Amino acid sequence: MRGVVMHAPGDVRVEEREDPAVLAPTDAVIRLAATCVCGSDLWPYRGIERLAAPAPMGHEYVGVVEEVGSAVTAIRPGQFVVGSFFASDNTCEICRAGYQSSCVHREPVGALGSQAERLRVPLADGTLVATPGMPDDDLVPSLLAASDVLGTGWFGAVAAQAGPGKTVAVVGDGAVGLLAVLAAKRLGAERVIAMSRHEPRQKLAVEYGATDIVEERGDAGVARIKEMTGGLGAHSVIEAVGTQESMMQAIRSTRPGGHVGYVGVSHDVALPGEELFFSHVHLHGGPAPVRQYLPELIDLIWRREIDPGKVFDLTLPLDQAAEAYRAMDERRAIKALLTV
Repeated sequence: MRGVVMHAPGDVRVEEREDPAVLAPTDAVIRLAATCVCGSDLWPYRGIERLAAPAPMGHEYVGVVEEVGSAVTAIRPGQFVVGSFFASDNTCEICRAGYQSSCVHREPVGALGSQAERLRVPLADGTLVATPGMPDDDLVPSLLAASDVLGTGWFGAVAAQAGPGKTVAVVGDGAVGLLAVLAAKRLGAERVIAMSRHEPRQKLAVEYGATDIVEERGDAGVARIKEMTGGLGAHSVIEAVGTQESMMQAIRSTRPGGHVGYVGVSHDVALPGEELFFSHVHLHGGPAPVRQYLPELIDLIWRREIDPGKVFDLTLPLDQAAEAYRAMDERRAIKALLTV
């Protein structure tokens, strides 16, 4: 089968890879309907994350089940499914508490590479969720978004305790940040401030429910949030980037007693202990337990109450994956969908 392999920073190729097969009784093999490039894929692409050897790429996926192992009972061949970027059994004590991305048996789907024609999904019963039927073509991008960026933005909003009467600020205007705006609005936030200086992303943020746009960054961004909130800061701040600047901007934009939901993959982030101690800010986040939210998100998408697929502003065939990476790296695209 064809699949994307990253050989070195900036070096993405579509190659012939071995066809996946059921290796364990709990596995499933699916034929991908669509896949995509994630913002986190850009860390190794830019050389910020070390790449020890050529690696298959991709961890977001939707498709049709082709084969299941003998122990799989919750899904069957022919069903259209959505899965999380971490495989989980969904039965261990950690999963039952709602943190499937820290399942005691978790397996990273990214190591298997979903930017391909087919994919082996471990722990299929606990990882995959079937849609009510075969989706219309126009729903596929939104269902694909649920596999990661929608679920991650949703977790960020939940972790930040976005809700009625709250002012929510979102640091980061990539796909996760934009869908965190959508999530905060759906969760009932009274005011949603999107921090963005890119006009197309600002427009989508407003469409998703942002009431205000702040273009300033860093200390200037913090000052603007404080000015807009009577000097106090936002009740809830979602950090969706993963850098030192974005994390400190999030913490400093939050009022005492407020909550930061951090879902940007952190790189070289160090928190000053004394400032954190006196901030009275709650911090919660990490790899999103997307599996927890999939049934609800799929239902909202299926009933066309939300349209997270709009974050895909570039669609290319799998063979043009290298251009998809370039476009996202150069910020010519918010998020690139790859057709299979």
